[in-house]
Amino acid sequence: MILITTAGKVGAHSARVLAAAGQPVRVLIRNPDAHRDLADAGVDLFHGDLDRPDSIAAAMIGTDAIVLVTPAVPEQEIAVIVAARNAGVAHVTKVTSDATPDSPISRRRDHYRIEQALTDSGLTHTLLRANAYMQNLLTLAPAIATTSAFSSSTGDGRIGMIDARDVAAAAASIASAPAQHIGKTYRLSGPASLSYDTVAAQLTEVLGRTVTHHRISSEEQEATMIQLGLPTPVAHSNAQALELFAQGDSDWTSVDIERITRRQATPFARFAADYADRFSTASE
Repeated sequence: MILITTAGKVGAHSARVLAAAGQPVRVLIRNPDAHRDLADAGVDLFHGDLDRPDSIAAAMIGTDAIVLVTPAVPEQEIAVIVAARNAGVAHVTKVTSDATPDSPISRRRDHYRIEQALTDSGLTHTLLRANAYMQNLLTLAPAIATTSAFSSSTGDGRIGMIDARDVAAAAASIASAPAQHIGKTYRLSGPASLSYDTVAAQLTEVLGRTVTHHRISSEEQEATMIQLGLPTPVAHSNAQALELFAQGDSDWTSVDIERITRRQATPFARFAADYADRFSTASE
């Protein structure tokens, strides 16, 4: 049994990939009714809570491998690591980022804490350092759909954005056959490093209408996110991440997706086409 710790954009797709391949897979989930599609796909939905160690321990019964993916909450992921060690789990695939102890981005520091706990646990594991997700752009989709424009503080910065579905496929592949991946760290990206101006140009081509990227300051970016309803700490962290994009922090690509999954990473144009309805109004 492979346990996936959340049903977010990576966890849910990993579960579908594993179930389609005939692998027994379980997802720990707070609200099973919200994910009946996963149950219909053959995924075992375990009604539990990452904030309760007893719940994690129960989900761990019969588990051989784990895909560890959460919004980088150290207490939750470390609790999973402790439970996995106690249960004798054979391997952990940890979805992470460019984690460092001194990063200005709090979630990267949190990922570093989790990685250290995983190393200290003695569990065999693999790290998947993912670049920024293409799916993060879906938060801009309503504005793009209604105004054909979006704003960011990324400037000329280029990002090797990756489709979360590719991260999920890589995690599923490793979790189902981890032997050759033990102790390895992979850097996962899309096939090209793109600026947000290039993103606008590719959306223009895919959607058949002009999409414009407006450049704003980091302060304006944070204020906009707060206006959209994000909690201030989250908005601040996200604005910091976009400022790092502007500085070239995420201007890197790799071929690790192809190494792991034996297929090329999804290009942005394909992502845009797959999610075209999200970037469009109902009348289009």
